[in-house]
Amino acid sequence: MDLKEIQNLIKFVAKSGASEVKLETGDVKITIRTGSDEKETTVVQQVPVGGQVQPQMPVQQQAPAPAAPQESAAPKEEAKPAEDDNANYITVKSPIIGTFYRKPSPDKPVFAEVGNTIKEGDVLCVIEAMKLFNEIESEVSGKIVKVLVDDSSPVEFDQPLFLVDPS
Repeated sequence: MDLKEIQNLIKFVAKSGASEVKLETGDVKITIRTGSDEKETTVVQQVPVGGQVQPQMPVQQQAPAPAAPQESAAPKEEAKPAEDDNANYITVKSPIIGTFYRKPSPDKPVFAEVGNTIKEGDVLCVIEAMKLFNEIESEVSGKIVKVLVDDSSPVEFDQPLFLVDPS
């Protein structure tokens, strides 16, 4: 039985108003159940030659476990000022997917170090994508505050790489 025949059978059973139909042909066993209270359920099993079929039970969704209670509100209050500090900085993000490198080659110094002052157009890093090394240039002027990615790490599109203080 091919997929087209199975689909036609499902449509036929749905139109006929039957609540359940079981069909066994050769090595294929099909059970189609319909009902007004439940969604249409179709179970297709391939019977292994010379083997036994294990009945398949419908999967029931379990309720997620309740989250652990928060320890205290103090850690949240401490985290908020750090987020506010980062709001003053400009985030330089990866324009492509690839591997992030801070140096042009292993024996050369890094392009940009924390505390360095950069200007628009300065190379901050390279991202290797498919054996091509793409220089990532700064679109802003300012001071490097933080490097957010480790050297030789994979990066995603739009992933934050650097924090720059524009003042």
